[in-house]
Amino acid sequence: MSESLSVPVALALGSNLGDRLGFLRQAVHSLRSLLSVRSVSPVYETAPAYVFDQPVFLNAVLVGTTALEPVALLWAVKHMESDIGRRPTFRYGPRIIDIDILFYGDTVLKTPELTIPHARIQERDFVLRPLADIEPLWRHPLTQKTAEDMLGVLPKGNLTCLGDLLP
Repeated sequence: MSESLSVPVALALGSNLGDRLGFLRQAVHSLRSLLSVRSVSPVYETAPAYVFDQPVFLNAVLVGTTALEPVALLWAVKHMESDIGRRPTFRYGPRIIDIDILFYGDTVLKTPELTIPHARIQERDFVLRPLADIEPLWRHPLTQKTAEDMLGVLPKGNLTCLGDLLP
């Protein structure tokens, strides 16, 4: 993959069913076929958001570059989730693996299938904490706030850092 044709991207990874760490590791390994991975955050154990009656999550963020267009990256990631074992459930429900596109360079995109930057990033400490660990100065293209700035205005979350557990 040519770096000159590549766009920086940030992806959020989460799992709360089965071998959570194993599924995150499998996702990072598989994502290397789509991205030139620059960095992977520490893994955090976090309480579920939005739907609380479910197991706790492991979350991480991966930053890299890709030559794929945004929608092509989305579909590749969705196929990857399915290959790892994700099956449809209900919105915000438990899942083996979840991979979200947080940022795609400075792109702002809103279609029925994809919103970039991720629509809820500003309210998610389980995404912003790992992103700020590896890319604290990554700027939101609409607000111009950095990952660190966005994290700084959130209430102190209930995240437990488990360390650098991903390849």
